[in-house]
Amino acid sequence: MAKQKDFVVFGLGKFGRSVAQTLSQNGCDVLAIDRNEEIIQEISEYVTHAVQADVTDQDALHSLGIRNFDVAVVAISNDMQASIMATILAKEMGVKYVLAKAQNSIHKRVLEKVGADKVIFPEREIGVRIANNIISDNFVDYIELSNDYSIVEIAVNDHWIGKTLRELNLRVVYGVNVMAIRDGEDISVTPGPDKVLQAGNVLVVIGSNDNLRKINMKNV
Repeated sequence: MAKQKDFVVFGLGKFGRSVAQTLSQNGCDVLAIDRNEEIIQEISEYVTHAVQADVTDQDALHSLGIRNFDVAVVAISNDMQASIMATILAKEMGVKYVLAKAQNSIHKRVLEKVGADKVIFPEREIGVRIANNIISDNFVDYIELSNDYSIVEIAVNDHWIGKTLRELNLRVVYGVNVMAIRDGEDISVTPGPDKVLQAGNVLVVIGSNDNLRKINMKNV
């Protein structure tokens, strides 16, 4: 059985707290670090360990054993210098994977230069997802993978009920691939071509953004 990963989260604003608590709820060991003692007290009951510390203090991070963590999440949003220093120190201390939150494209480039393995813009990504959801009447959910490709959930319409995936031939007709079919809480991964669609089914498909837009425009 694979070893459970250990996580350290630097910065406990809304994003950092959400990440730390979600990881903890999923059974992960989480060390949460922030300068604000009140925030540390608030989150302490929800994570494995919560410590008040300056994330730019190398000695403090050494004493906390940061080198022993598998993943560091640098969730600092209001102090670019602290964000960059925390990323540098985490990598120098041997953390295998560092995910960092950026304020803007310049901040992103700097974080990548100093060793961040992945840099994200949570607010921007959520904004894109919400915007795509509200303009796409047929899409239950929409996750943009890149500028060119996305995964969407499409509710099965009346014209598809009772038909098989082979009959619909979505790959040829729309240029998308069906990854799974969701029926309430149940999900069928990589369904066969003879799978018959039922009312209430939701298709999880992947395809180019151009093809997905065409599906929406055609009102499937």
